Amino acid sequence: MVQFFGMLGAIGLTALCWGMYGPVLHFGREDMHSPLRPFVCVGIAYFLIAVLVPSVLLLKGEKGAWTTKGIFWSLVAGAAGAFGALGVILALHFGGKPIYVMPLVFGGAPVINTIISAAMNRSFDQLKAPYLAGLLLVITGAVTVLVFKPQTAPPAAAPAAVVAAEGGTAAPVKKTVEERAERLVAVLLSVAMAMLSWGAYGPVLHRGQGAMGGSRLRPLICIGASYFVIAVMVPLMLLTPLGDTGEWNVPGVLWSIGAGSLGALGALGTILAFTLGGKPFTVMPIVFGGAPVINTLTTLALHETSLSSVSPFFLAGMLVVAAGAATVLAFGPRGHAPAKPA
Repeated sequence: MVQFFGMLGAIGLTALCWGMYGPVLHFGREDMHSPLRPFVCVGIAYFLIAVLVPSVLLLKGEKGAWTTKGIFWSLVAGAAGAFGALGVILALHFGGKPIYVMPLVFGGAPVINTIISAAMNRSFDQLKAPYLAGLLLVITGAVTVLVFKPQTAPPAAAPAAVVAAEGGTAAPVKKTVEERAERLVAVLLSVAMAMLSWGAYGPVLHRGQGAMGGSRLRPLICIGASYFVIAVMVPLMLLTPLGDTGEWNVPGVLWSIGAGSLGALGALGTILAFTLGGKPFTVMPIVFGGAPVINTLTTLALHETSLSSVSPFFLAGMLVVAAGAATVLAFGPRGHAPAKPA
């Protein structure tokens, strides 16, 4: 029983940290006016929390051992986490808001998580009707969140006299509509990238941890190493070639490092949940079901969006996402039982 409640506590830690991740990162991106610079700060935070600290603790010894298979799968898990973080940053960069970007990501990720888990465990035959209904609820809730997302006040229209003086016509309006459509597509593609990456994160990390004898620190170190390469070294090399026009400043760096710290602590919570007996089929849907609620509460608390602008349908969509995630948890495949000896 103690182990069970410990697992729930670890899951709660992950949901709390990952739910706060998007709103906090949004402030960092806004302050630095760049999609790459906050990503670098996230990678630095991961390196400090997920590489340096565990490496020192590992000197005291821990169960498990380094294995080639474990290192490979844990590095892949770290890469999936980093690309998921990049997808979130790009979605915010293209105009998405954390109050609906993160629920969409966390609504689709459990679907991807279960499909990949079923493929890795060869348990597609266990995908029963209640489980498929749960997936439908998750998708329906995610679409509702997108349709009824809180809207910001549109900019005031320019006076007709000014438009006429500048030789304005209807063409600029049409161009604005086209640009908005392109940005919406970019936001959705970035969200899809985050969903796919974070959906694969749990099953891959679970395999890596299992291959290293249930070690907690070794997979975390591999995750931090992947983040350092993908989120620090690569973006720093691309700042000049991509013509990044952002700037480094203290508020942006602090917000972004804070977001990276939340992400790293969430990764630790996932590893602890697996260590205490959780499986990707159960751990990740609970995380992805609870994180959107934390995300919304955090966003509202940080005054990103006023409470009056939140539609009841938006809140209903979030409840549907949570209900779908819970259904996926209850009826998701558990894998095949080991064969009995003859």
